[in-house]
Amino acid sequence: MDYTPPPIEDGFTAEKLFSQGFSYTYDDVIFLPHYIDFAADAVDLSTRLSRRLPLAVPLVASPMDTVSESAMASAMASLGGIAIVHSNVPAAAQAALLRAAKSRRVPILSDPAFAAPSDVIEHEDDFAGSPFLLVTDTGAAGGKLLGYVSKRDWTNQNDKSLRVGDYMAPPPRRAPWNADLNKIHEIMENERSGAVALERNGEVVDLVVREEVERVKGYPKLVASATVGSDGEFMVGAAIGTREDDKERLKHLVKAGVNVVVLDSSQGNSIYQLEMVKYVKSVYPELDVIGGNVVTMYQAENLIQAGVDGLRVGMGSGSICTTQEVCAVGRGQATAVYKVSSIAYKSGVPVIADGGISNSGHIVKALSLGASTVMMGSFLAGSHEAPGAYVYQNGQRVKKYRGMGSLEAMTKGSDARYLGDTAKLKIAQGVVGAVKDKGSVLNFIPYTLQAVRQGFQDIGASSLESAHDLLRSRVLRLEVRTGAAQVEGGVHGLVSYEKKYY
Repeated sequence: MDYTPPPIEDGFTAEKLFSQGFSYTYDDVIFLPHYIDFAADAVDLSTRLSRRLPLAVPLVASPMDTVSESAMASAMASLGGIAIVHSNVPAAAQAALLRAAKSRRVPILSDPAFAAPSDVIEHEDDFAGSPFLLVTDTGAAGGKLLGYVSKRDWTNQNDKSLRVGDYMAPPPRRAPWNADLNKIHEIMENERSGAVALERNGEVVDLVVREEVERVKGYPKLVASATVGSDGEFMVGAAIGTREDDKERLKHLVKAGVNVVVLDSSQGNSIYQLEMVKYVKSVYPELDVIGGNVVTMYQAENLIQAGVDGLRVGMGSGSICTTQEVCAVGRGQATAVYKVSSIAYKSGVPVIADGGISNSGHIVKALSLGASTVMMGSFLAGSHEAPGAYVYQNGQRVKKYRGMGSLEAMTKGSDARYLGDTAKLKIAQGVVGAVKDKGSVLNFIPYTLQAVRQGFQDIGASSLESAHDLLRSRVLRLEVRTGAAQVEGGVHGLVSYEKKYY
């Protein structure tokens, strides 16, 4: 009699789990642990956003008007990721946002306002949200820098009727636009100065004050390499639509130095997008173009055949998106990422898991199911770098966060994303909300990345490539979690607790 134990069969392969007719979200599934023979700090999170654009970390800021503008773009690039600047503004304004992010090599962007020496500052609004005003001979960018006025100095000024030239600080020491944080700090220390002007081609592009330098230096040390192009500038992406006037928008963006474009559509498998992909690849062959959004293998194959360099996956999974509810179309994000990745990798096309990310575990799941990067909206909204002003709501400090399918965003032009710009009636596929103050992405993203590394360690993957190999070789196993298992897997059974991960 043969007493040889049968082969150990524990859990399900992804292939088997995702072929049973169920649409799974990230919370529905759980990975089983594997074998560890390396330290968490040894996990390599480098990846590709698209065919030709490498990233040190797999994080992408979503092209939403309450998430990605200049400040987010420079911060994400400094962390080793990238941001996609939204298109819910005129083409020239979007190009200006792009240039502002690329005109420095530090994650500090004040978007300065300008004034002439004869001007009188009558209200705080004259600072346009910046901590200071740059004073030039013309009162505009490009003029000769004569000095600056900090908001603090203006606030302490008793006589608000004085002209700017009467109390402005003298021009600070200048530094090249690509000076790093240590160089700027060194100049401040040597000159005993509270500010340094960043200069490019003889023009001052921004002013960096000591408070901002000390703030950023107090955050966790950046381990990953910054996302920098061959020209030494931060790499920044931009969103465009699929209409005829988006070809003119693209021309502005290319002139501004865009590094990758994302065709922004809720349903990417359309004749409009297929034609736009072919147009971009024919007119700008050196520019990578990312298509989407898609959730099925069929959709993905059509865009791959058209020539996309990356695929954006997700439909209705974002916290502010109501597409699945309103239109009865979409797919659970875990299923969508696995299905699309399983066909895209055969053509060497990286997949961006877009939506549904609310914690580091979701990032681990998305990447382990085949995605090369994750795109985040609500995860980054409410941060210091997100657009908009903080307000207090029910005692909490919050920032506005809205879906690009909300009626409020559609009035700014995002209805083209939902192919509704020519419709007589506008139907919302998103909502407007608020998210609490998260602080700076420069502070919480390094902790998030460390949690992701520990997740990869637990499944025995020392890199993204290793995780994908384990998945496709059927070594990596998963199970579906019941509702009770999901409750058990989170904090439970406590009267109260403090939710703090760093």
